[in-house]
Amino acid sequence: MIEPLKDSFGRVHDYIRISVTDRCNLRCVYCMPEEGMEFQPPDQIMSYEEIAAIMRVLAPMGVSKVRLTGGEPLVRKDLESLVHMIASIEGIQDISLTTNGIMLPSKARLLKEAGLTRINISLDSLHEDRYARITRGGQVRKVLEGIEAAYEAGLDPIKLNMVLMKGFNEDEIRDFIALTLDRPLHVRFIEYMPIGQASDAWRDSYLPLSRVSEVCQEAGWAIQEEQGPSGNGPSRNMKVVGATGTFGLIHPVSDHFCDSCNRLRLTADGHIKACLYWSDEFNVRRVVDDPSAVANLFRKALGSKPLNHEMALALEKKMQSHTPTVRRMSQIGG
Repeated sequence: MIEPLKDSFGRVHDYIRISVTDRCNLRCVYCMPEEGMEFQPPDQIMSYEEIAAIMRVLAPMGVSKVRLTGGEPLVRKDLESLVHMIASIEGIQDISLTTNGIMLPSKARLLKEAGLTRINISLDSLHEDRYARITRGGQVRKVLEGIEAAYEAGLDPIKLNMVLMKGFNEDEIRDFIALTLDRPLHVRFIEYMPIGQASDAWRDSYLPLSRVSEVCQEAGWAIQEEQGPSGNGPSRNMKVVGATGTFGLIHPVSDHFCDSCNRLRLTADGHIKACLYWSDEFNVRRVVDDPSAVANLFRKALGSKPLNHEMALALEKKMQSHTPTVRRMSQIGG
């Protein structure tokens, strides 16, 4: 291995999130606007071969973990072929996927056979009407079918990502934790982030994750700290005593985990983002045929990475040190 990817604060980066598309079969309210979204034309999206070429540069630099995201990555044709290409690169130890789960029944086994090791499924409500509202038309039963397909395919762990929103789904915290009691599911409660928006609507919907602990107390559950499944990332993990699965808290706003950040992002149109929140981007697609230039650009991107993202200042309407991104989450990669 050549010199690992370190930023100016000494943080080693061994994990990359790669968006394969900015398109999605849903229109979740925190991810993209209901109308007026402009998607990248196909020729502006990185090919699988370009992504694999970049990974062949990053793997010797210590990047061993890859997460494929979108948009909805499964709307990209033959995604399993990209999984296989990445899995074939020496040094890659873990390949995961973030999906809304709707297309998993026809894809889970193919992805597992290609080399996918684990999966995160976005699910913000178990109620049909609420799910339809937050996704602007999605059907929750299809997601539940996708969870079953992932389970049957042997993907492990299976994590369910729930973005908590005040006045919308906070009354379902108990129901989500209950999913972990008898099955090896791992629920992750995530604070609502101001990606591409720091409006009063976001501030009104923001809910700190301290509410999860309160619900556990109200339910009379005995809770214990838990190491959590592999690839647990920034989550603080717990479980109900005696439960099969776990639940965790990911709180980027109220208690950021920037000090231990180990991740890079690559957008579907080929831009390196060393931090999810800030606007800094570096176009690697234009040099993808030059491995040395690719390596140097990733080092340059890390050299500009700030110590933290300052989302809490956005919540308080305070001045920030850098310019927040105007890209929506679907344009960056979840």
